[in-house]
Amino acid sequence: MENSNDFETDIAERMKSLRLAQAMTLDDLATRAGVSRAMISRIERGEASPTAQLLSRLCSALGTTLSRFFASAEQTASPLSRRDGQRVWRDPDTGYLRRSVSPDGTGSPVDIVEVEFPPGARVVFERQQFDAGLTQHLWLFEGKLTMTAGDETHVLEVGDCLFMRLNDAHAFHNPHGKPARYAIILNRSKV
Repeated sequence: MENSNDFETDIAERMKSLRLAQAMTLDDLATRAGVSRAMISRIERGEASPTAQLLSRLCSALGTTLSRFFASAEQTASPLSRRDGQRVWRDPDTGYLRRSVSPDGTGSPVDIVEVEFPPGARVVFERQQFDAGLTQHLWLFEGKLTMTAGDETHVLEVGDCLFMRLNDAHAFHNPHGKPARYAIILNRSKV
């Protein structure tokens, strides 16, 4: 796992780079994401660590996903992604751990993410208009998870798989006493 200060610097540089590549001002991004200009500026300077919810809103406004955001732009494309080289990020709000499993730079429309979700944790991703057409599957390996996708709530148990559209609101909740571990399989091709 990377040093957290280095990773915060990577997040800051990546956020600014994506914004500037689209010729967006801080105000443009703030308006699109519904996030204050001051907060975006703090993130880009490495002074604030964004939560999963906040980062998701910013990524959507930048036209990318969390998986693509965390993909290393510096690595040469390889069909193999070794566990010790996969990028890991911990949400500062809930403590959930997110590991980017898919190899970077392959051009595949599918991203695979492994998540360790702590007991008691809850993350809500608001509906994002820029994510229309993107889909994901959640496949639960360990524990239990209560998922709300749009207007439906599901209690997932080991082996269950839930299909969701990214532009619906989602709530991930682990009201149980043990961590939940699952994979998110994200498909960026429009369906």
